[in-house]
Amino acid sequence: MTQAATPTADTVRRVVRSLLQDSPLQDSPLPDPQLPGGGGPRIAPVAEGGGHSTWFVGARHVLRLAPDREASRRQRRELRLRELVRPHIGVAVPVSVAHGEWASGLTYTLDTLIPGGSGEQRDVSAVGEADLAGLLSGLREVPGHQAESLGVPRAAPRSLETLRTAAGRAAEQLAAADEFDPARLQQLTAAGVGQLAPQPGAAFLVHHDLRGEHLVVSGDGRVRGVLDWTDAAVGDPTEDIAGLALAVGAPAAVRAATLAGYGARPCLRGLWLARCDTLIRLADRLRDRSGSALSLPLLRTQLARSWEAILLERVTNETW
Repeated sequence: MTQAATPTADTVRRVVRSLLQDSPLQDSPLPDPQLPGGGGPRIAPVAEGGGHSTWFVGARHVLRLAPDREASRRQRRELRLRELVRPHIGVAVPVSVAHGEWASGLTYTLDTLIPGGSGEQRDVSAVGEADLAGLLSGLREVPGHQAESLGVPRAAPRSLETLRTAAGRAAEQLAAADEFDPARLQQLTAAGVGQLAPQPGAAFLVHHDLRGEHLVVSGDGRVRGVLDWTDAAVGDPTEDIAGLALAVGAPAAVRAATLAGYGARPCLRGLWLARCDTLIRLADRLRDRSGSALSLPLLRTQLARSWEAILLERVTNETW
């Protein structure tokens, strides 16, 4: 595998200088003593995000540099995919105002900045849950064959039974570290796994990485945009319900999915995918085996969010 390159601040300034000649940035110049003559937009690294080196450029743009050829291939695909999904999902996706190569075979895109804050720092309101419902329902409207024609891969549904087995081992390890009560996983029974099998033919375009940092949330809790479509696939839509459980909590994710027209079984399947994933990822991270860029506090937060009781669990004692 090709080793990933690490863009530096000097790399970013060089790309910005070249873009200034074509002037997509001149609408928002900010003083920056690091640029020649003390002019031009200020640049600053974006704290969140992995897989791309991401920098704020001025007040209105974000520069994303792919670190290797595989990431570059996915970034080129993302530029086309964003145009396909934009009319359907009801929330903003970034617009690329310039793109090219920052090194031989390695791409960049200069994107518009969607105003708002990270979903990791801002709570989603009831109206924001309706925005998420529009996202989920809109993704069902995107023609899957058109997405695949752009190079979006088809992903087979994951086995919930395999995931439950791995989560069981992780839960025991977390119990030994006083991180989790493994009895909670017993809510998901073998019979329940059978009931929550993926529905035949239910393959749609899936964002596949709806973490909080990829949701742009306004001060009033509206979801204004969705970032980073590089992991998109045509496959099991409950993966996005699972992602939302990590991002906004299980109750809000299930309410949004229900508003989008999903019934109890796909909602519960997404919920249990998320719950099993959080156990496995936290256990791996504690053993330093995951290679994850996610911090322990964030992994613990995601576990807590996904294991929040939904209404059905609060009013019944039913297992799945």
